[in-house]
Amino acid sequence: MRLTLAAIGKMKAGPEQELAARYLDRLRKAGPPLGLDFAGVVELPESRFSTVMERKRDEASRLQAALPEGCRFIVLDETGKTPSSEDFASDLATIRDEGLRDLALVIGGPDGLSDEMRKSALRVLAFGRLTFPHQIVRILLAEQLYRAATILAGHPYHRS
Repeated sequence: MRLTLAAIGKMKAGPEQELAARYLDRLRKAGPPLGLDFAGVVELPESRFSTVMERKRDEASRLQAALPEGCRFIVLDETGKTPSSEDFASDLATIRDEGLRDLALVIGGPDGLSDEMRKSALRVLAFGRLTFPHQIVRILLAEQLYRAATILAGHPYHRS
């Protein structure tokens, strides 16, 4: 299964970008033997529409258009479920084993994601109810994807 990280907003050069890239590079190396191929990052600019609803619709439309045909997606949203790392890894494995070719993990813009996009997602996940900057969410997601690969590979997990 090919994994794509799709986000509204661009990571600027600096330590946050380097840290996210480090985890994604680890995923690129650890994932293929497990059937998890990292396809890359899709970054789209924030919408310039004047209202929140217009911005959310515009961003959702552009995100979905940027994904491979037939791609399903998981969105990150504060209203989502907060699984453990082991549950997240297991969920990725289940989705992979069901034969899905492409899965995107989607991070919305400052206004969040449209209701329609959340409703059409395979899953809605949260890193808690706190608000995090886009860069931090991307780092957390990159790390959790790499951690999921290590868990699925059977590496000792300090929480088990």
